[in-house]
Amino acid sequence: MHSIERPVDPEAYRKVVGRFATGVAIVTTRFGGIDHAMTVNSFTSVSLEPLLVLFCAEKVARFHDAVLEAGIWGVSVLPASMEDASRFFAHRGRPLNGQLTRWAHHRGESGVALFDEAIATLECTTTDVHEGGDHSIVVGAVTAMGTPSEEMPLMYHEGRYKRL
Repeated sequence: MHSIERPVDPEAYRKVVGRFATGVAIVTTRFGGIDHAMTVNSFTSVSLEPLLVLFCAEKVARFHDAVLEAGIWGVSVLPASMEDASRFFAHRGRPLNGQLTRWAHHRGESGVALFDEAIATLECTTTDVHEGGDHSIVVGAVTAMGTPSEEMPLMYHEGRYKRL
């Protein structure tokens, strides 16, 4: 591979990569008896054999250390009707106690919280963590999954929530 010599402006970079439309998910974990949750759009399938998925967690987020310590996590892929939850779990510094009570949820087989209205849910066990600049790339083996809702997905494109 060759290196690119020219510097890239971070704001221009955000605009360019923002053109890639993504789904929106909330990743949850449970550590020390406390639920932790974070909105992500950096979630993807990695492998069919074995079944692997990944998400990226910013290293300065309190969720980062909790999910790495717990070693288990859940993914709730959001329907368009859960934009409010996506916005809530995207903000830093919110109180941890009772943060899930506004939205119907249940415990998966691993004990992590999964949202009842999600269009897809997965439970995962961390298999690898890779450096990714100011984020960690967390790879997990899928241990359980479901499709609780048939709603349309919540999308994110060019810095805004959108619907299909």
